[in-house]
Amino acid sequence: MPTSPTSGIPRNGSPLTVADAEDLLRCICFKTGPPRTVGAELEWLVHELRDPRLPVPPPRLAAALDTVRALPLVSALTFEPGGQLELSSPPAAGLMECLDALATDLKAVRGALTPLGLGLSGYGVDPWHAPRARVLHEPRYDAMEIALGRSGPSGRAMMCESASVQVCLDAGTEGPGPLGYRRRWELAHLLGPVLVAAFANSPVHGGRRTGWRSTRQLLWADLDPARALAPPADGEPRAEWAAHVLDTPVLCVRMPEGPWAVPEGLTFREWLRTGAPRPPGVDDLRYHVTTLFPPVRPRGHLELRMIDAQPGPDGWMVPIAVTTALFEDPKAAETAYRATLPLAARATSGPAPRNPLWLAAARNGLADPALHAAALTAFDAALEALPRVGASAEVTSAVGAFRERYVVPGGCPADELQEVVS
Repeated sequence: MPTSPTSGIPRNGSPLTVADAEDLLRCICFKTGPPRTVGAELEWLVHELRDPRLPVPPPRLAAALDTVRALPLVSALTFEPGGQLELSSPPAAGLMECLDALATDLKAVRGALTPLGLGLSGYGVDPWHAPRARVLHEPRYDAMEIALGRSGPSGRAMMCESASVQVCLDAGTEGPGPLGYRRRWELAHLLGPVLVAAFANSPVHGGRRTGWRSTRQLLWADLDPARALAPPADGEPRAEWAAHVLDTPVLCVRMPEGPWAVPEGLTFREWLRTGAPRPPGVDDLRYHVTTLFPPVRPRGHLELRMIDAQPGPDGWMVPIAVTTALFEDPKAAETAYRATLPLAARATSGPAPRNPLWLAAARNGLADPALHAAALTAFDAALEALPRVGASAEVTSAVGAFRERYVVPGGCPADELQEVVS
């Protein structure tokens, strides 16, 4: 896909100036061209098959993860600090290629875990175990726990006890209209709370009801003073994102030996200006971007990060299908944009996910009348568009069933979990 020229940007390891960093961010974070590819990342809690309420001892979990690592998978396999399993699909040429690759890999992973007495749970946060012990002890996660712990327990809970469905879509074209990157950036932030509300699936955390349908989204809102916030969605996306990245404190400074430095309050912009504790380079800027966790993160493509993990063996397919249809089909994208535009007035008092619109989505789900109305229109548009984006009859049927079960009555998976977990 065409991008802005990068010939004047220093190579990895070379010192950066503020102007260099701004140019690099504009080049690498919104790579524009006709939308062609789809990707997804699935996070799962690993649990005991005989009783998911029983914690999996860390040595047993570590041994199981080693078994899964040996599988020949198409998707990238990684693990979160609490032992959550993550599958990240490669960029796919269409919706069904993405879903089929993930489904095949999930079958293999489940097949390897079942003889070990373990399975995968689709919850936005662990309903039973809080706090979970951190299983991975690496410099990145050691630093993350220190940095996020300064503002409270939500950072550790996010690291060790949460799981999601993330949808990755091309940034869009340079031009106007529903497939332009400016419109897609705006739509992602307008549609985001609708996706939070419709797919909320984390009302119970650590054995207690929290009063929120998406406790996972509450954790993100409470995570850090700046790290999980979105930049203004109504400005020029490249400029707003570049400024946001540079003005967010660095999580850590990677060091060649010993623990990584975890400075407090040092923005990347200030690090560039001072050069202490060492001058940052291109690789440091790229790494810094991976430590920012807004609801929508541009990394060449757009990562939509606001959807809770879903129940059932195949429930994860529905949010991927709905989101892809609403972004990749021009007619559906325009319908979704018009349906969600009235929500924007409730998002003006602060950045997502802390403004009233996003908090209402996390707390109330589709019981919020305005979110319910937008979701009805969006799901209808998605159902109409799914055949046009190549969805199978089975996937389209699954989206229709979700609509009837949850969206039409104004519910979400969290409402059923309230009745199951006690």
